[in-house]
Amino acid sequence: MSPIAHSKLTAQGQVSVPAEVRRRLGVGPGAVLEWDEHDGAVVVRRAGRYSSEDVHRVLFSKRTPKPRSLEEIKRGIRRYARKRHARR
Repeated sequence: MSPIAHSKLTAQGQVSVPAEVRRRLGVGPGAVLEWDEHDGAVVVRRAGRYSSEDVHRVLFSKRTPKPRSLEEIKRGIRRYARKRHARR
């Protein structure tokens, strides 16, 4: 298997993401990338749009949560995401 591209690490520990990798990941300026280890290799992928903390905060407040159906949970997540990320 040949590599997609090569990058060079700077003295400050920074690395540039090659254009072909950015295209394949569908990322641009300001995108967040996740670095993970899998079977002895480091894997880089585009981070999810919402963190688990975001989802948890929406689903569970300080009070004891009432049981909800999966559809209710999904509606709540969509409502929160629209409110938080609405263009002003």
